[in-house]
Amino acid sequence: MTTIPWDPRGTGVLALPSGRLVRGRGLRRPLPVGPEPHFGLYLRGRRPPGGDWEARWLRWPDFWLPADRNDAVDALREAWERAVAERVEVACGGGVGRTGTALACLAVLDGVPAREAVAYVRRHYAGRAVETPWQRRFVERFPG
Repeated sequence: MTTIPWDPRGTGVLALPSGRLVRGRGLRRPLPVGPEPHFGLYLRGRRPPGGDWEARWLRWPDFWLPADRNDAVDALREAWERAVAERVEVACGGGVGRTGTALACLAVLDGVPAREAVAYVRRHYAGRAVETPWQRRFVERFPG
Protein backbone atom coordinates (compact mmCIF):
# COMPACT_ATOMS: atom_id res chain seq x y z
CA MET A 1 0.00 0.00 0.00
CA THR A 2 1.36 3.40 -0.95
CA THR A 3 -0.17 6.38 0.74
CA ILE A 4 0.50 10.00 1.54
CA PRO A 5 2.12 10.11 4.99
CA TRP A 6 1.68 12.81 7.58
CA ASP A 7 3.31 16.12 6.81
CA PRO A 8 6.47 15.96 8.94
CA ARG A 9 6.03 19.66 9.73
CA GLY A 10 2.57 18.95 11.11
CA THR A 11 1.75 19.52 14.74
CA GLY A 12 2.48 16.47 16.83
CA VAL A 13 4.11 14.44 14.07
CA LEU A 14 7.11 12.41 15.25
CA ALA A 15 9.63 11.39 12.60
CA LEU A 16 11.31 8.13 13.58
CA PRO A 17 14.88 7.42 12.40
CA SER A 18 13.60 5.07 9.68
CA GLY A 19 11.46 7.84 8.21
CA ARG A 20 8.19 6.49 9.58
CA LEU A 21 5.89 9.31 10.68
CA VAL A 22 3.47 8.91 13.59
CA ARG A 23 1.13 11.61 14.87
CA GLY A 24 0.71 11.95 18.61
CA ARG A 25 -2.19 13.93 20.01
CA GLY A 26 -4.47 14.58 22.94
CA LEU A 27 -8.05 13.40 22.58
CA ARG A 28 -9.32 16.30 24.71
CA ARG A 29 -8.37 18.65 21.88
CA PRO A 30 -10.19 18.88 18.54
CA LEU A 31 -9.08 16.65 15.69
CA PRO A 32 -6.22 18.45 13.89
CA VAL A 33 -6.87 19.97 10.48
CA GLY A 34 -5.63 17.80 7.63
CA PRO A 35 -5.90 14.19 6.58
CA GLU A 36 -7.44 11.65 8.91
CA PRO A 37 -5.43 8.69 10.13
CA HIS A 38 -5.78 5.28 8.56
CA PHE A 39 -5.15 3.67 11.97
CA GLY A 40 -5.32 5.00 15.50
CA LEU A 41 -3.97 3.52 18.71
CA TYR A 42 -5.84 4.95 21.69
CA LEU A 43 -4.50 4.76 25.22
CA ARG A 44 -7.29 5.31 27.73
CA GLY A 45 -8.74 3.90 30.92
CA ARG A 46 -12.06 3.53 29.07
CA ARG A 47 -12.87 2.83 25.44
CA PRO A 48 -12.78 6.12 23.48
CA PRO A 49 -15.45 7.11 21.00
CA GLY A 50 -14.76 5.77 17.51
CA GLY A 51 -13.69 7.66 14.43
CA ASP A 52 -14.10 6.90 10.75
CA TRP A 53 -10.85 4.92 10.62
CA GLU A 54 -9.57 1.63 11.94
CA ALA A 55 -8.59 1.83 15.60
CA ARG A 56 -7.28 -0.20 18.48
CA TRP A 57 -7.80 0.60 22.15
CA LEU A 58 -5.38 -0.19 24.97
CA ARG A 59 -6.62 0.01 28.54
CA TRP A 60 -4.03 2.41 29.93
CA PRO A 61 -5.07 4.58 32.91
CA ASP A 62 -3.79 8.15 33.09
CA PHE A 63 -0.27 8.44 34.62
CA TRP A 64 0.09 4.64 34.78
CA LEU A 65 1.06 1.76 32.54
CA PRO A 66 -0.93 -0.47 30.18
CA ALA A 67 -3.18 -2.94 31.98
CA ASP A 68 -1.88 -5.79 29.78
CA ARG A 69 1.81 -5.56 28.87
CA ASN A 70 1.60 -8.24 26.16
CA ASP A 71 -1.36 -6.53 24.49
CA ALA A 72 0.57 -3.24 24.63
CA VAL A 73 3.65 -4.76 22.96
CA ASP A 74 1.45 -6.27 20.26
CA ALA A 75 -0.48 -3.04 19.65
CA LEU A 76 2.68 -0.92 19.52
CA ARG A 77 4.31 -3.34 17.05
CA GLU A 78 1.18 -3.13 14.89
CA ALA A 79 1.26 0.68 14.93
CA TRP A 80 4.98 0.72 14.07
CA GLU A 81 4.55 -1.77 11.21
CA ARG A 82 1.55 0.08 9.77
CA ALA A 83 3.39 3.42 9.87
CA VAL A 84 5.53 2.25 6.93
CA ALA A 85 2.67 2.95 4.50
CA GLU A 86 -0.25 4.34 6.52
CA ARG A 87 -1.05 7.45 8.53
CA VAL A 88 -0.91 6.24 12.13
CA GLU A 89 -1.77 8.27 15.19
CA VAL A 90 -1.28 7.48 18.86
CA ALA A 91 -3.39 9.38 21.37
CA CYS A 92 -4.40 9.60 25.00
CA GLY A 93 -6.31 12.28 26.92
CA GLY A 94 -3.62 14.97 26.96
CA GLY A 95 -1.20 13.62 24.37
CA VAL A 96 1.86 13.78 26.64
CA GLY A 97 2.38 11.00 29.20
CA ARG A 98 0.86 7.84 27.76
CA THR A 99 1.25 9.05 24.18
CA GLY A 100 4.87 10.03 24.81
CA THR A 101 5.54 6.64 26.42
CA ALA A 102 4.03 4.83 23.43
CA LEU A 103 5.98 6.99 20.97
CA ALA A 104 9.20 6.24 22.88
CA CYS A 105 8.42 2.52 22.56
CA LEU A 106 7.94 3.01 18.81
CA ALA A 107 11.34 4.70 18.74
CA VAL A 108 12.83 1.61 20.43
CA LEU A 109 11.20 -0.59 17.77
CA ASP A 110 12.73 1.74 15.17
CA GLY A 111 16.24 1.21 16.52
CA VAL A 112 16.69 3.98 19.09
CA PRO A 113 18.42 2.49 22.15
CA ALA A 114 15.88 2.07 24.96
CA ARG A 115 17.87 4.29 27.35
CA GLU A 116 17.81 7.12 24.76
CA ALA A 117 14.21 6.78 23.55
CA VAL A 118 12.60 9.13 26.11
CA ALA A 119 15.11 11.87 25.29
CA TYR A 120 14.50 11.28 21.57
CA VAL A 121 10.73 11.75 21.97
CA ARG A 122 11.16 14.78 24.22
CA ARG A 123 13.46 16.37 21.65
CA HIS A 124 11.33 15.57 18.59
CA TYR A 125 7.73 15.46 19.91
CA ALA A 126 7.08 17.10 23.31
CA GLY A 127 9.45 18.28 26.01
CA ARG A 128 7.29 16.84 28.81
CA ALA A 129 6.61 13.48 27.14
CA VAL A 130 6.76 10.44 29.44
CA GLU A 131 5.54 11.87 32.73
CA THR A 132 6.29 9.30 35.42
CA PRO A 133 9.29 7.22 36.54
CA TRP A 134 7.37 3.99 35.87
CA GLN A 135 6.57 5.11 32.32
CA ARG A 136 10.30 5.76 31.80
CA ARG A 137 11.13 2.27 33.14
CA PHE A 138 8.49 0.77 30.84
CA VAL A 139 10.30 2.31 27.85
CA GLU A 140 13.75 1.26 29.11
CA ARG A 141 12.53 -2.35 29.43
CA PHE A 142 10.53 -2.39 26.21
CA PRO A 143 11.47 -5.29 23.92
CA GLY A 144 12.87 -3.70 20.78
